[in-house]
Amino acid sequence: MEELKELKRILQEQRPNNWEDIPDIDLYMDQVLNYMVRQHIGLESGETLTSAMVNNYIKKELLPRAKGKRYERQHIAYLTAICLFKQILSVDSTKELLKSQLADSDIKSFYEKYCVKLDQEYTGVAEKIDEKMTKQDISELVLELAISSYAQKIACERLLELLV
Repeated sequence: MEELKELKRILQEQRPNNWEDIPDIDLYMDQVLNYMVRQHIGLESGETLTSAMVNNYIKKELLPRAKGKRYERQHIAYLTAICLFKQILSVDSTKELLKSQLADSDIKSFYEKYCVKLDQEYTGVAEKIDEKMTKQDISELVLELAISSYAQKIACERLLELLV
């Protein structure tokens, strides 16, 4: 199936930019929102990041304030991680995770670690996809991934409680 082949390719190849490849020039909000579509696999398929969401992340202290109306490389790194975390965690839990991760690290080191772990997970899922899978094989893989996702979400939430 072409769809399986494409999904596997996306999981194997699409990654957020490395720290060094994130623009080192300041960006305006509309430029940030457009850039983020390229940073995160899900954003091009209907998920959105809006200026209101970015402003809310700033108010909730997940994201540092912009310098004037200009966003830096660090903002892109934060938003890349936040866009993924918000799919699994509450805003408050995301804040705790970031706070914990950045307690003894800077945003560059965190972002580089984030990218390595994301690559490992995407690669692991891609390896489970075979282009010759039957509908039953796909159904079994969906079951496995759904249950694994749920178990990991529960563990993630409980472990975050230990950090507070």
